[in-house]
Amino acid sequence: MSDTGYGDFEFERRFWAGDVPADLLDASPALIVQSYVLADAGFAIRVRVQATVEGLVLEPGLDELAILDRYADQMDFCAITVKGPMNEGTRYEAERELDVSVGIELVRRGGARVAKTRHSVWLGDDGWVVDTFAGGNAPLMIAEVERGGPVTDLTIPDFCVTEVTSDPRFSNDALAGTPYGTWSAAYEAELATRGPRFLESLGHNHRAGDPSD
Repeated sequence: MSDTGYGDFEFERRFWAGDVPADLLDASPALIVQSYVLADAGFAIRVRVQATVEGLVLEPGLDELAILDRYADQMDFCAITVKGPMNEGTRYEAERELDVSVGIELVRRGGARVAKTRHSVWLGDDGWVVDTFAGGNAPLMIAEVERGGPVTDLTIPDFCVTEVTSDPRFSNDALAGTPYGTWSAAYEAELATRGPRFLESLGHNHRAGDPSD
């Protein structure tokens, strides 16, 4: 439960990312493999296992289960999480830690899976993570910022091409069931036609390096 007065609610904004500077991608990212026991209309029950692997580089072509099996003996954290639908950057999220060996078997035995590496970086006053997806969702990259309250008046890095906070296609539970690799070309054509979009309901968006801000 959050100690910010908002209970089990999380506040985040998410962006489709491209050309992330290499110096922002640390050499020891977190490896995350997770599965969804339930994923329907934004409601989800997720089991996640993760590890920090020094110098991790995932081999191309590995699916999510193969990645789990390859690194199972290095997993050192597991949690089960219950989520509600996203509403402009706010989502119910209650988490409980599980025994790692049990979590590995839960992810292995059922549910649609997602695998990704997660890089963490501080930019200005905010902590960001950049998720690089593997398996069926490669080569998708999502940048995410989270705060203890609503994410307003955000400085958005240049590598954040367009915001997907309110696009249900990009939730991890949706990506588990309909991997990005099956619709990436259509999405990128859509993006080229309509251009980038950013939420306008959460204060003023500042673009990093924009002198007008």
